[in-house]
Amino acid sequence: MNDPRLSKLAQVLVHYSTKVKKGDFVLVSGDEVTIPLLCEVTREAIAAGGHVETLISSQEIGEVRLKHSTEEQLIESSLIMETVLAKADAWISAWGSLNTRMSSNVPADRIKLAAQGATPWRRIYSDRTASGALRWCGTQFPTHADAQEASMSLADYEDFVFGAGLLDAEDPIGQWQSVHAEQEQWIQFLNRVKELHIKADGTDLRVSVGGRRWINCDGSMNFPDGEVFTSPVDDAIDGHITFSFPGIYAGKEIEGIRLRVAAGRVVEATATKGEDLLQALLATDDGASRFGEVAIGTNYQITKFTRNMLFDEKIGGTVHLAIGDSMGEAGGINKSAIHWDMLCDMRNGGTVSADGRVFYRDGRFLPEVLS
Repeated sequence: MNDPRLSKLAQVLVHYSTKVKKGDFVLVSGDEVTIPLLCEVTREAIAAGGHVETLISSQEIGEVRLKHSTEEQLIESSLIMETVLAKADAWISAWGSLNTRMSSNVPADRIKLAAQGATPWRRIYSDRTASGALRWCGTQFPTHADAQEASMSLADYEDFVFGAGLLDAEDPIGQWQSVHAEQEQWIQFLNRVKELHIKADGTDLRVSVGGRRWINCDGSMNFPDGEVFTSPVDDAIDGHITFSFPGIYAGKEIEGIRLRVAAGRVVEATATKGEDLLQALLATDDGASRFGEVAIGTNYQITKFTRNMLFDEKIGGTVHLAIGDSMGEAGGINKSAIHWDMLCDMRNGGTVSADGRVFYRDGRFLPEVLS
């Protein structure tokens, strides 16, 4: 018997996040392990009047492709993804792993080539979401593998996932509307800011955001949500940053990441573990060594690192930056085949200043700044 919270989640995704209406072409996709959620979403989207197409993937097949394809085959784009994303009105993705370490023995250069191969369909996705032509939302389906990665039992992980999405509330959509209203006051403040100064242990970074638009992440795209982000001015970031938690890419961990940045480009990068993958990712293409996102996590229901960036980047009291592809809706212009988030804990003495004035300290916004 399915957890009744799956039905609640499907309702939020269809009616709130992507606002499916009669006649919409809706793509519902996910790994085979997520089928219980895909069924609920498909049922709800059909009831809303959508024309639903499903795309089911397989980690095992993906591993075969990564290990046995030639370089030429790896950099080939997906005809299916290009075709469907060029036409879809809404796309709902479910994430979940059969084995979170499936790609652990795949060489870093092959993962890089596969990322390059995704460039054409990612560009369609980025352009159409930026213009509003495609409404997208991705979410997590709790699995044994993901629970184990987060050091939880499946039951505890289900409670964590659904709790982070406010699905235990009688009216989850109303709760997310309240999140939107609370974050919107900070969006209005940040839209007037020219430069952020992020300071924490091992971090002193100045990030230009002048002229960029901040985005209120209120469950309309990623779910669960809880962050405010923008795409920084790609050639106006200077300083150094140390990321507090491991970076996860294609199931591989990179620990102790420290970057030095000059004029927006990473000029020095070190890691205590996985530095070969870090260097490979930064060399993916010209835009991979610049930043596509700077953000502040606001979901205080998420308190621990789970090795899943969907949740980790939302941890209340953290900031994160992503190398690679920027968001057109925020005014970003950096282009890359990758978009990879890395997380910095601000809860123990960290500050963020806006044009010289501290508005965020020890992982919390300072309400008096708005008065």
